Amino acid sequence: MPGAGSRGPTAGDGRLRLARLALVLLGWVSASAPSSSVPSSSTSPAAFLASGSVQPPPAERCPAACECSEAARTVKCVNRNLMEVPADLPSYVRNLFITGNQMTVLPAGAFARRPPLADLATLNLSGNHLKEVCAGAFEHLPGLRHLDLSHNPLTNLSAFAFAGSNASVSAPSSLEELFLNHIVPPEDQRQNGSFEGMVAFEGMVAAALRSGFALQGLQRLELASNHFLYLPRDLLAQLPSLSHLDLRNNSLVSLTYASFRNLTHLESLHLEDNALKVLHNSTLAEWQGLPRVKVYLDNNPWVCDCYIADLVTWLKETEVVPDKAKLTCAFPEKMRNRGLLELNSSDLDCDALLPPSLQTSYVFLGIVLALIGAIFLLVLYLNRKGIKKWMHNIRDACRDHMEGYHYRYEINADPRLTNLSSNSDV
Repeated sequence: MPGAGSRGPTAGDGRLRLARLALVLLGWVSASAPSSSVPSSSTSPAAFLASGSVQPPPAERCPAACECSEAARTVKCVNRNLMEVPADLPSYVRNLFITGNQMTVLPAGAFARRPPLADLATLNLSGNHLKEVCAGAFEHLPGLRHLDLSHNPLTNLSAFAFAGSNASVSAPSSLEELFLNHIVPPEDQRQNGSFEGMVAFEGMVAAALRSGFALQGLQRLELASNHFLYLPRDLLAQLPSLSHLDLRNNSLVSLTYASFRNLTHLESLHLEDNALKVLHNSTLAEWQGLPRVKVYLDNNPWVCDCYIADLVTWLKETEVVPDKAKLTCAFPEKMRNRGLLELNSSDLDCDALLPPSLQTSYVFLGIVLALIGAIFLLVLYLNRKGIKKWMHNIRDACRDHMEGYHYRYEINADPRLTNLSSNSDV
């Protein structure tokens, strides 16, 4: 062989030439095999050498309506008028943002894919006009940790939305943070009117949060700006790991039905901008029994009467409320803007504590009722003769009726009159 006696500058070059020769021979053998159905261009030695010994797997496609970053493992489908979740989401996605679209229903198995989206940890579905979230909508997402459904007018949130289609057999959810801020539907879309619709809405949310043991690991729950009037019973019963609860900017007037006793890991409770007027001893005792909790109560219309004395005493002694120096009276008018920590027992009484607008309303109501009574008496006076005649007629009718009864009684009581009456009949 002419090239056998001429070695290259190094031993590596000789090994490279031998490898190339072997590849050429393999190419000839594959080209001459009768059973081969692969085109010769796909097994060309030159093509194999040009592409390297090992080719990387092909990159996954990005949905047409989305922006993808494989390096950041993030997919964003923002303001694209999507009607459903894209079907061709890349399997590498860890952070998925589908916001500002036109999806109205999130069906069961909305994120079921092959291969599954096993690494998806953060899912933001806020502002999508969602009205219905079906049971099992978030199944097949074993790594989901953060879910945001805020700013969707939910009229139908399934009780098994976070628990799978059957809470009794499904495994607990991996969710750690759940954001349900401003999910209350407009008043014209609520069932059974305004108040009844709000009660139904509160019950729907409560059912989804306490279904089975799905949310046992939930650590953060935000329910701000939902117009809640009361917290439904057992709303927090199935959330033992909760450490942050945000209920600010609702319309809560009382916490009577809420129990915080089992929230032993609770660290922050936000109740700012509600309609709380007083807090009862049972609630205060539960808060005091939680080891790490901080409660925020600013911007509530506190009524400073004798019923708030226990709250004032508790605030002066506790460190549970960091913003207690900001709490001020809203009623009565003479105590408006006075700090709760400045009040003494002598300042608190239970006189009529009505705002001027309500006082004016009650005065006006009294005047109207008095006017109606005067008109009624005037009508009676003008018809006094007719009323007197009507009374006489009733009296005469009653007298005649009673005389008839009396006559029959005398006949039945005297046997002689009874025999006489019988003979006269014969």
